[in-house]
Amino acid sequence: MTSYLKLISDGGPVMFAIIACSLIAVYIFITKWFQFHRAQVNVGELIAGLVNVLKRDGMIEAITLCDHTPGPVARLLNSAIYAYRNDDDIQKALEAQSLVEVPKLETRLNVLATIAYVAPLLGLLGTVLGMFEAFQTMENGASMSLPELSKGIYTALTCTAAGLCVAIPCHIAYNYLLSRVQNFCIEMEKASAEIIYFFQHHEKGEGNVANDEQK
Repeated sequence: MTSYLKLISDGGPVMFAIIACSLIAVYIFITKWFQFHRAQVNVGELIAGLVNVLKRDGMIEAITLCDHTPGPVARLLNSAIYAYRNDDDIQKALEAQSLVEVPKLETRLNVLATIAYVAPLLGLLGTVLGMFEAFQTMENGASMSLPELSKGIYTALTCTAAGLCVAIPCHIAYNYLLSRVQNFCIEMEKASAEIIYFFQHHEKGEGNVANDEQK
């Protein structure tokens, strides 16, 4: 533990910037993971339950089911049910709700991607500054033995190593979270298509019933 603290202190202010980036990245990943975990639902079961309720014209029950189901898919379906109930354009309601839900899923992912890109550059900056300081000391006439010079270069290179140690997990975390966002988008598209198909079929069914009654 003491050796790690010494490396951090020897790395200079750039090392503290890298550590700050790592703490921010960990916070973002944990919060997004919990957000996605809470929002994950079985879309097939949700749609099947809504269809069964809507077939009985249980609009209030369907809205209540969506309100008590977490996640963007449930909110998307809820907007479609409200649009159908109010005789609004269902497709436009779904598109509008998607414009609200997708940015929520992507929140702070750009920060994680930025840290993954910047961390190795900060490490390189710390290494360059450390080596610059060591060679400037030699240029000013101060005598430095080879072991001392090697130690200075070794300390400077720790910034590069620290930057890579932050950047690599950030890249992995970003790609993982991005894949989760893409899965949510696919689920929303699937749910939108199925609820539109149901309402179109439901409307046709009501129309057929009305025609039969007129006959």
